[in-house]
Amino acid sequence: MNRELEVHQQMERSIIKKYRKELWGPFTYAVKHYELICPGDKIAVCISGGKDSMLMAKLMQQLQKYSEFSFELVHLVMDPGYNEIIRQKIESNLALLQIPATIFKTDIFKVANSSEKSPFYLCAHMRHGHLYSKAKELGCNKIALGHHFNDVIETTVMGMFYASQLQAMLPKLHSTSFSGMELIRPLYCIHEEDILAWKRYNELEFIQCACRFTENCSTCDNGGGGSKRQAVKVLLRRLKRDNPNIEKSIFNSIHKVSLDTMPGYKSGGVEHSFLEQYNEH
Repeated sequence: MNRELEVHQQMERSIIKKYRKELWGPFTYAVKHYELICPGDKIAVCISGGKDSMLMAKLMQQLQKYSEFSFELVHLVMDPGYNEIIRQKIESNLALLQIPATIFKTDIFKVANSSEKSPFYLCAHMRHGHLYSKAKELGCNKIALGHHFNDVIETTVMGMFYASQLQAMLPKLHSTSFSGMELIRPLYCIHEEDILAWKRYNELEFIQCACRFTENCSTCDNGGGGSKRQAVKVLLRRLKRDNPNIEKSIFNSIHKVSLDTMPGYKSGGVEHSFLEQYNEH
């Protein structure tokens, strides 16, 4: 006799069954290919309350269930100063998806809002610092963030167009401020459109972003309205009409950088010129 599945079980089943090719496959590929998780790891899964981090939390739960080796998960939600409605929405979604999370409050929105510096940069920088600090306090050696395939592509293009540099987003990196800590990105190979499809299929509603403009997300990068990231999103959508594989091509290109053809590059913060080795040949 088949018993009716609970809501969180239906969501988990959709990840493994219906969206196996779009979600579970790319997720497990990234974990293995980039060696994101090792035996004995204690990972802080950082949840902002949006679709990406919520899906990441469910994927990590499923991986822990089926993994050949053991590792620990701690689900962290940092409240940077949400209003009551947003806070309640996050809490209700955590309960719905059965994600046991530790929620801790900070004053990031207040600090970023009163700063003369870029509030977006300061907010992101402070978020990472608080997450690393809390994760380390709880005995974790890694934090997991919900950046996906499209974030990688858009960041690469934004660097070229607006920062005059070829700079990608790594699937993992060592923290320079918190010794022994690493940041991993398990959604690295998952497309945003597939995350949205999973969200719609399960009739889920998440907050749009985790910045101080959450109440009006059309003004921030995560929400996409009027930002450089949104401009890049629109451009890529237009280019995909003529070349449906353009995003995959950009993604592959950052894995196959030919330094021999570059007139200059930067490594470890030091700039180098092709002339350094040119005369040796």
